[in-house]
Amino acid sequence: MDDSATIAISEADVYEVLRECYDPEIPVNIVDLGLVYGVALNGGVINVTMTLTAPGCHMGAMITQEIQDKLLGMPGCDDAIVEIVWDPPWTPHLMSEQARKKLSIDD
Repeated sequence: MDDSATIAISEADVYEVLRECYDPEIPVNIVDLGLVYGVALNGGVINVTMTLTAPGCHMGAMITQEIQDKLLGMPGCDDAIVEIVWDPPWTPHLMSEQARKKLSIDD
């Protein structure tokens, strides 16, 4: 394989990797928790916009580092930028139905 060949990363590939990342205090991945607000791809740079369950969450730096480490392990990823935002604020209603069931949260 030619090392100069560009490996295209898809948004679906990124979400698949993000589903391997967990808030260590909650046994549900960050995608199903509704923490990921968006993914933007710019060549080999992956930008993830996300939030945390609460502004005082002390796991933010650890979660961000895990995301960056996993994304940088993807073939074709040159850089991974994680932006934490607080608007809109996270609520349990952003969780997937499967996550709400796993955590016994009713709608």
